Amino acid sequence: MNIKHLNIYNNLIKLTRNKSLYISNKNNDQFSDRLILFFFHFAFFLKTYKNQSNKKELQKLHDFIFRQIELSIREIGYGDTSINKFMKQYVNFMYLIIDKVELWEKINLTEKTKFFSDFINLDKEGKFFIDYFNKYTFFLSKKTFNYFTKDVISLKF
Repeated sequence: MNIKHLNIYNNLIKLTRNKSLYISNKNNDQFSDRLILFFFHFAFFLKTYKNQSNKKELQKLHDFIFRQIELSIREIGYGDTSINKFMKQYVNFMYLIIDKVELWEKINLTEKTKFFSDFINLDKEGKFFIDYFNKYTFFLSKKTFNYFTKDVISLKF
């Protein structure tokens, strides 16, 4: 296990556990909801650092994170058949999210709101998530990739 990847993973998990992200969510706080929010954080992370980091290193990070997700699904108690089904679904969600995040600066407010409402069952308008992820992107742009590899850090933005 690569400690750098583990630290990045743990920092992304810490971001995903931010209670303010679940206030406007109609559903109870469930594993799948947290995982989708994790994917949002990871997609913005990849977008920010794809040009600053080694592509092989980012691929290793991607593979590590999906192994961790699979382990988490196993810990919940799903069987091998269910795990394969869920992993396929989650990988597809991740790539849909990455595709939209790549165009983030080019899409309008309505499309961004729809983007979040497609994945998260929202009570309110998705403006909170748009603001949150704009701040998150700005935060990432001010930090280096290695900043996230050292330890679990204080993530305030």
